[in-house]
Amino acid sequence: MNIKKHIPNLITLINLLCGCIAVVFISEANYEMAFYMVCLGIFFDFFDGFFARLFKVSSPLGLQLDSLADMVTSGVAPGYVMYSLFTNSGHELGNNPAIPFLGFIVTLGSCYRLANFNIDTRQTDSFIGLPTPANALFILSLPLVLKYSDSLVMLEILTNQWVLLVITLCSAYILNAEIPLFSLKIKKFSFKENALQIVFLIVSVLMVLLLHYIAIPLIIIFYVLLSVVNNMFLKK
Repeated sequence: MNIKKHIPNLITLINLLCGCIAVVFISEANYEMAFYMVCLGIFFDFFDGFFARLFKVSSPLGLQLDSLADMVTSGVAPGYVMYSLFTNSGHELGNNPAIPFLGFIVTLGSCYRLANFNIDTRQTDSFIGLPTPANALFILSLPLVLKYSDSLVMLEILTNQWVLLVITLCSAYILNAEIPLFSLKIKKFSFKENALQIVFLIVSVLMVLLLHYIAIPLIIIFYVLLSVVNNMFLKK
């Protein structure tokens, strides 16, 4: 029995378990623990592919398991968070009890993204559209920004249903948009070839140290904008 070929799939299932636990924490309004469980799931999501390549045991089964696990950790969990934010917000869109379910548009967008990623041969070395783990971190950080920010403006923004609807729709769109985003993988130890990645990582670390949870959504937005600017220079 070749144990090595089962290790990547086991790691993928741990990612799925982290996603399930995150959903439970969200149901208990424990958004901080939910955020950490999603982060842990994303950590395992990275290493299942790493070990699959290391052991040379990549398989169609592993590919499907990876997407199914991500569907919970990076699809259902952020959709549930948006549902919760809508539920705890004002009533700018009305008092219809169905309105909070609009948050699950994030889940639908994530599902489409994951299915499309499996058949899109263009996304081997870079991404087209925002990866679901990055989108999940963005959404999962919003209730933490709401909790730890002292800004009344931020409180008003993240409890306004119109704003939440815009965030939800933009999230589903950017997941599937035809926007090339640079890969964060550093393949060669050369500053010239990895300048973009290194600058992004340095800025991200500084933002986290200075802004803590508020830095997370800003880093994701910075990643998208930096990719767009990079694409413009490449075209020139």
